[in-house]
Amino acid sequence: MSEERTEISTLGEFGLIDHLTKNIEIHNASTVLGVGDDAAVIDHFGKQTVVTTDMLIEGVHFDLMYTPLKHLGYKSVIVNLSDIYAMNATPTQITIALGFSSRFSLEALDEFYEGVYAACDKYGVDLIGGDTCTSQKGLIISVTAIGEVSPGNFVKRSTAQKGDLLCCSGDLGAAYVGLLFLEREKKIYLEHPQLQPDLENESYVIGRLLKPEARKDIIEFLEQNNIKPTSMIDISDGLSSEILHLCKQSQLGVVLYEDKIPFSEDMKRAAFKFEIDPTACALSGGEDYELLFTLPQSEYDKLVLNEQISVIGYMTEPEQGAKIITKGGHTHPITAQGWNAFKGR
Repeated sequence: MSEERTEISTLGEFGLIDHLTKNIEIHNASTVLGVGDDAAVIDHFGKQTVVTTDMLIEGVHFDLMYTPLKHLGYKSVIVNLSDIYAMNATPTQITIALGFSSRFSLEALDEFYEGVYAACDKYGVDLIGGDTCTSQKGLIISVTAIGEVSPGNFVKRSTAQKGDLLCCSGDLGAAYVGLLFLEREKKIYLEHPQLQPDLENESYVIGRLLKPEARKDIIEFLEQNNIKPTSMIDISDGLSSEILHLCKQSQLGVVLYEDKIPFSEDMKRAAFKFEIDPTACALSGGEDYELLFTLPQSEYDKLVLNEQISVIGYMTEPEQGAKIITKGGHTHPITAQGWNAFKGR
């Protein structure tokens, strides 16, 4: 039996919006008016509002040959929520704008929105609006996320202090190794379409690329333990790039210890299959969506309570620059070689 395919042109734009948004559930009291009017209405009841927008373009940020649409919908939300958490804020609403060509059926968009709604449900976020339009080729996704934070509680990139501990959540580099597996299998498939992909049971690293999570748990832990980072950023472009952002904007140097960078065993094993250094994957890979933040040294004892947080270095005088001390005890400058949306990798 062939899969059903409904042409989007049979619904028209408003019919499409009604179809995609018919089962929306509201999670937040701050959502006063959602989809269905000229604009949404949000009232954050005396809290400050945080807003971020991210664009994902087919062929630049994702490849539909190996990215399921449901995963893509999920990830499109997550990458924006991660930016809200990086401000020490709580995401509450999103809007989504989509540009797509006629090769996408209604069923394909339903699959994409299944992922969107799964992310909204998991993180307690409301979809309150957006736009759809025709694209000449490829899929274009733009998501705006809105969050709330108590006045004065947001955290910037520019407020780290000399002597602060440099910390990160989770483990790094796995998404990049997952990308290497998928790109390798795509290349083999294009040359030999009869061969089945062999992802060698590398579900962890591939999952880190295709279905990342935002670190809501870390922000909740910091709040519960009365810890406010002095600066924070999410790791989307590789650890080295993000460290250099913090250094530049806080006008400080840093010492990073290679042996403190957190890796998963799955990632290390997978990286060795490609004969690449796990440290290089973490420094330059990107798309980990972990949090990188600085804290006063006085907070160190509280960090021990959370095994998901690693202390990987400390902030120094700006004259000392950004340095990494290798496992062998050598010191090198940190250079940015991460993801660049205008050049590719």
